[in-house]
Amino acid sequence: MKKNDLVMALVLGEVCAWLMFLIGKNLALENPAMAVALPYFKYLPIVFPVLCALGLAAAYFISKIIPIVYQLGKFILVGGTNFLIDMGVLNFLIFYTGISAGLPQSGFKGVSFLVAVWNSYFLNKYWTFKRETTESAMKEFSQFLIVTLIGFAINLGVDYVAVNMINPLGGMLPKTWAQVGAIIAAVTALGWNFLGYKFLVFETKPKEAIK
Repeated sequence: MKKNDLVMALVLGEVCAWLMFLIGKNLALENPAMAVALPYFKYLPIVFPVLCALGLAAAYFISKIIPIVYQLGKFILVGGTNFLIDMGVLNFLIFYTGISAGLPQSGFKGVSFLVAVWNSYFLNKYWTFKRETTESAMKEFSQFLIVTLIGFAINLGVDYVAVNMINPLGGMLPKTWAQVGAIIAAVTALGWNFLGYKFLVFETKPKEAIK
């Protein structure tokens, strides 16, 4: 396991910890349950980076048997960071302006999504898949965006089918099943994004083919 990868895991874990703390702090203003849990959030900047580093280290050792696991571990860590950046930017804009509905809120969501996509593009390109050369950066980013949007559509589609067209399994209550459906959808989209980024967007090309 390279030292740079360990440092990156710690840095991303720290960023995620502070984003979770700031999001929780804002949500605690309107949510009593979050206010009760908030005092424990102060430990996140210490604990969460270590957990991220340990998780990546575990992926590294597993990759000695299943090579793709290490890259997948990086991808999951980047994906979690992107999710929290998306939520963090949206959370900041909503609580800073006091606007939580209507077209302005949709605009906020668009801004937060774009920030997360840009972060995802650069971290996945230079860290997860280590694609350092490309014929056209604009073409590559366009492919990345298309794969991402297809993943978003898959997420929504699988969630809709699971929640609205499949009866809850094991006697689950509807609200619980809705959460399970969301998890299934997220995992399915995660798989698509990983394969799409690896084999379509950031596919490593022979050096002799690159001018």
